[in-house]
Amino acid sequence: MKKNQELFESGKFFVGVNYWASHAGMFMWRNWDADVVEKDFKQLSEEGIEVLRVFPLWPDFQPLRLHQSGGSVANEYRHGEEPFPFTEAGKCGVDQVMADRFEVFCDLAEKYNLKLIVGLITGWMSGRTFVPESLVGRQPLKDHGVMKWEIRFVRYMVRRFKDHPAIGAWDLGNECNCLGDANHDDAFVWASVITNTVRSEDRVHPVVSGMHGLRPEGQHPWSMADQSEILDILCTHPYPMFTGYCNTDPLNTMKAILHATAESVYFGTMGKKPCFIEEGGTLGPMISSDEVAGDYVRASLFSAWAHDLRGWCWWCAYDQDELTNTPYDWDPVERELGMHTFNGTKKPVMDEFTSFRKFIDEYPYDKLPERLKDATCILTSGQEQWPVAYGTFILAKQAGLDVEFTWYNEEIPESDVYLMPCVSSNHAISKRAMDTIMERVERGATLYISLANGVLTHFKDITGLYLITRNETPSENGNTNFTLDGEDFSIRAPYRYVVDSVGAEVLIKDASGNPFFTVNNYGKGKVYFINAPIENIIARTPGALVDGKQVPYFLRHSYYKLYEMLDIKNKEKIADCKNSSIGVTEHPVSETERIINVVNYCPYDQSETITLEDGWKFDSIISASRESTGAKAEGGFTVTLPANTGASIVVKR
Repeated sequence: MKKNQELFESGKFFVGVNYWASHAGMFMWRNWDADVVEKDFKQLSEEGIEVLRVFPLWPDFQPLRLHQSGGSVANEYRHGEEPFPFTEAGKCGVDQVMADRFEVFCDLAEKYNLKLIVGLITGWMSGRTFVPESLVGRQPLKDHGVMKWEIRFVRYMVRRFKDHPAIGAWDLGNECNCLGDANHDDAFVWASVITNTVRSEDRVHPVVSGMHGLRPEGQHPWSMADQSEILDILCTHPYPMFTGYCNTDPLNTMKAILHATAESVYFGTMGKKPCFIEEGGTLGPMISSDEVAGDYVRASLFSAWAHDLRGWCWWCAYDQDELTNTPYDWDPVERELGMHTFNGTKKPVMDEFTSFRKFIDEYPYDKLPERLKDATCILTSGQEQWPVAYGTFILAKQAGLDVEFTWYNEEIPESDVYLMPCVSSNHAISKRAMDTIMERVERGATLYISLANGVLTHFKDITGLYLITRNETPSENGNTNFTLDGEDFSIRAPYRYVVDSVGAEVLIKDASGNPFFTVNNYGKGKVYFINAPIENIIARTPGALVDGKQVPYFLRHSYYKLYEMLDIKNKEKIADCKNSSIGVTEHPVSETERIINVVNYCPYDQSETITLEDGWKFDSIISASRESTGAKAEGGFTVTLPANTGASIVVKR
């Protein structure tokens, strides 16, 4: 049977929330109150929420107690003192009362037109481990005795509820990579076992990863390659505080807003599977005010939709600051994360989700066509890939470019442009991969390389540069200084490569006369080279994108101008925006019609004129969240965008 990908269809988008009942948080199943759940569902549905990610807490649903005989020999599992009944639930160690409560839960979701993404093995939640009593101290990800009970639980839940109309997808469980130790093989086998158990009962609904913090390397315990091989849908949990290099700028500014989009594009294109923002948020009022949180998510929602990220689920529906159980008693950061207060009063974030749902519902196109892309970014070994990907995405967006990602050890996709940023280590890229890339450059593709401390074979032939010497730079007075468009730059590069041109055109020299930015003809193609890891610098430097209008004590440098000099823009694109803090994506509807999505990533209103190729003209503007305006202008159109707001511009010829 064909999988039901309704929730994750390309070009469409849902708004959702991670849900625990407002009165009891994660203890809702043992403190069950159907009236409260119905009240919650009614409120969330009326406010525009379409999807709930929900969690049948593992020890509540499978409350295993081991009974031992003489010599502490394991004899029998029971529910407390009661033997398992001779029922389907009993055979699987599942508490029938809890399963029946979940059915009522599903019925209520259906009543209010809510789809459920069900996190099956919910053994980790908000900083606390939840495991059935008799499995405490064992390893849920590799102990076969524990996995046996996991299989039984998953099989029962999927078999019983797969045909319920409220079910939208199954999720392996909440961040199960926090549930215990696992090496690469353990993680692969565990994820395969749970996924295949789901599929043995349900071949229709997709299975979602549910993990956070995946890595591209094949031998990392939780890798994108493995998860995409096993699962149908990838996801991100892009919290600024918990994701490296993402808590460096104010939340309502460009770098912070782009985090969720960049990480999800990174996961999705690396894994070659649909990806969505499964849980995200600001982590409460000590990170930003409620008003700034609303500004942040308004721009993030539009940005995610424009990049085909399928959906955005906030964490979570209701504050939990009145609860005294752990982990709420332990962790202040877990208490005030809701779209609503504990008593149900909505916050600005909820208004933004409501508004964006209305925008999507009223959008005049059935789906958003795929955006045009400019380049494929190849991530390599020996580097910390996330900040490299993050910095690349930010610089590209500022320069009006759209990138996707791939791993050097996977099949290199065909592309007109390859970016290979921050090459690091003496084992950065395989000969096979580099030969493939250079064959395509020789036929006419463009390659861009920035260097951290890497080694490349045939460096002279590729770049047209002769390396004279290489050394680690001192911590003081070791910066590379150069000037671009009258602006002085000082970059802390970890290594200094002294080079001389043997054919490359030197576009920029540093203050010492050393070539910094060059371009070399290679067959029919070109190779650009930057003598510093600028992508890492953008990702790792606090305030790198913040200008004086936003926070006076930070200074934004225009590193993106180096990307503008690459001359790699997709030849099919027709729009040009000179404002580096307004993001643009282009979506061809037909040969004569195109959608230009624009996002103001700044916390102040902006007006900009965007030029169009000859023959294309402004037709209309479709505003999101707050009122934006657009009008025909000579050579293109003008658009006025309130702070942290996006809009769709329709152009025709």
